[in-house]
Amino acid sequence: MIRTVRETGSTNADMLALAREGAQEGLWLRAERQTVGRGRQGRAWTSPMGNFSGSTLVRLRGEDPPAASLALVAGVALHDAVMAFQPNGALWLKWPNDLLLDGAKLAGILLERAQDAVVVGVGVNLTHHPDLADRPTTSLAAHGSGATAGPFAEALAASFERWLGRWRGAGLAGVRGRWLERAHPVGTALTARLPDGSITDGLFDGLDCDGALMLRLASGERRVIYAGDVFLL
Repeated sequence: MIRTVRETGSTNADMLALAREGAQEGLWLRAERQTVGRGRQGRAWTSPMGNFSGSTLVRLRGEDPPAASLALVAGVALHDAVMAFQPNGALWLKWPNDLLLDGAKLAGILLERAQDAVVVGVGVNLTHHPDLADRPTTSLAAHGSGATAGPFAEALAASFERWLGRWRGAGLAGVRGRWLERAHPVGTALTARLPDGSITDGLFDGLDCDGALMLRLASGERRVIYAGDVFLL
């Protein structure tokens, strides 16, 4: 089910409130315009009319894979949904939560948790993209796609439902494998800005069994990154 509102501050904040009121898994909330949305680490993420801003709800079960791995579920679902609208250019997933089109940020994912509820927020630049100081950005419209928010929401909801079922039914390994197939190539040069302020440069060396990023350092050492901002070099 997809609920659409004309404008809200944050679909994630609204969905967290709905979760506390007992909303069921599978609900989507889409805003035609989002004014005070959030990215990772509290960064602002506004979305003008024409772009996609939406959130869904997953109710965790005892036998589910780790909740953080829902970021991989959302990533592969998002990649599939975007590909359905046939953009021109190379579409890559980048750990932990970005979708890139020809190396520029097209979309982002934000997970937030309240008890047994995980809210998965997705923002996609369909028609407009912001100018960011720390990374290039783009939109589907800039790559020849005429995607609009309503049909895109339907495609994403269906794709997320499929991948959530695989995550539950077959475990994380299959989702992780598909994520790696859709990511930038092994050997891509990355820099990771870690929560303690340190910076680590290395080559993309895949994901560990739980979905953490692995970097191959210049020394040959492999380092596992569990949290941080990652950029292409």
